[in-house]
Amino acid sequence: MALAVVRLGSTRLPDEGLRIGTVRRPPRGVPKAEFASQNWYDVWFPNLAPSPETMKLGQGAETPAQWVAFCKQYKAEMASPAAKHDLALLAALSHHTNLSVGCYCELESRCHRSILKELLVGCGATLR
Repeated sequence: MALAVVRLGSTRLPDEGLRIGTVRRPPRGVPKAEFASQNWYDVWFPNLAPSPETMKLGQGAETPAQWVAFCKQYKAEMASPAAKHDLALLAALSHHTNLSVGCYCELESRCHRSILKELLVGCGATLR
């Protein structure tokens, strides 16, 4: 059993399990009933998405220093008690079932999901 970090909307991995969207907003122009069938996500979980202000920092980051500022701010948000509980839950589930978390960004290295992966590993998640 393990957790995968994926790009939402991409083809599902074999035995991927439940796909969780850790994004601030649902996909545009897609009926809610088609989120899962179009490989966006099965469950929307915005709790682990960056806040709108932090998301703007990440989307506007053009220099390494700006990206570091985004990472620092997102990690600070994920240090809240509620976020820590959410991360711990997903990490624990990764030991018992296959599941995935993801975002829409094309490049994982320039997306909050790269940081989310690091945080989940820090909580003891088993990664795919």
